[in-house]
Amino acid sequence: MRTRTALSGVLALFVFTASSAEAELATVTRLDAGQVELDRGDDAPVSVWLSTDTNLDSSDNLVAKATKAEKLAVDLPEGKRAYLLLQGADGNVHVVAERVLPLQQGSNFRDIGGYVTKDGEVVRWGKVYRSGAQPLLTDADLALVDQLDIGTVVDLRSLEERQINPDTIDDREGALFVSNDYSMKALMGPMMARKGEHIYEGMEKLLAPQYRSLYRRIMAEGDGDDEGAVLYHCSAGQDRTGVATALLYDMLGVDRETILADYHLSTDLRRPYWEMPRFDAADYPNNPIAQHYAKEYADKDTKAKPLYTPSGESHLAQFFTYLDATYGGSAGYMKQVLGFTDADLAKLRSVMLQPAG
Repeated sequence: MRTRTALSGVLALFVFTASSAEAELATVTRLDAGQVELDRGDDAPVSVWLSTDTNLDSSDNLVAKATKAEKLAVDLPEGKRAYLLLQGADGNVHVVAERVLPLQQGSNFRDIGGYVTKDGEVVRWGKVYRSGAQPLLTDADLALVDQLDIGTVVDLRSLEERQINPDTIDDREGALFVSNDYSMKALMGPMMARKGEHIYEGMEKLLAPQYRSLYRRIMAEGDGDDEGAVLYHCSAGQDRTGVATALLYDMLGVDRETILADYHLSTDLRRPYWEMPRFDAADYPNNPIAQHYAKEYADKDTKAKPLYTPSGESHLAQFFTYLDATYGGSAGYMKQVLGFTDADLAKLRSVMLQPAG
């Protein structure tokens, strides 16, 4: 049984023990500024098309016809957002894309699509993106973001963070901006008191307004109107954003081994220096995190710290244990705390999942 882990933008590919279904049916890895590599781990013949959307039509470009190659290099400039459409002999089409957007001065910006659920469905590409804060994107980066059709930006950050580092992507894209006010003290106080263990416990309640808004905006994509994609983020795109993503994947039926692997990608994909603009803490005398952030993000070579407790356990694995004991899982949390109904969750699954093809 093959297992490949993922670092530096190389995507995880696992095999589920129970169902023998792969966590991803194929992966796309960037080779350089002009090429990506398609790896499908299969030699069944497929025709490969390059498309600006997830639908196969006459405007798409044929890359390879009935190829049996397991790996295929494809010309795709890093400034272009595109999808590879794999059409088998039976006519079914599978979509795959770069998970990590190749931004020059971005951090942890990813498409959450592509993972296969335990029921054999696939999380849709191009619907929802996650990231850290993005205050220093280059013109080329912004041109790439412009191609994502972002209709909503959900900001999970506190008042203090937003004061220093306000969002700009929503204004540029004409997107709806959604945020809910809270103080960083309310988040960091309990986390610091736990000394690195069980740090996410209670976050699901503190950020309930944010998570409720996020999932409702995703549901709105299924209302028939062109709402555009949803982008959600915090400062690093790993903790608040990581929990939001894990809850969604878990409710959708993605295997937890895959969810944990995806969560830990943040350690390698973060670029802390690009998550905060350069600023003078003296300009924010009443902001309790200004001094910390001015120092924390000052070094261009700063690396993200691995997301493990002092005892060596994954922060997210600890949270899943707590989640199951407290709410009976992610669906239970969404119903008990966020107030969602079974119909709401069914709609969320409908928007986010499609048959594997």
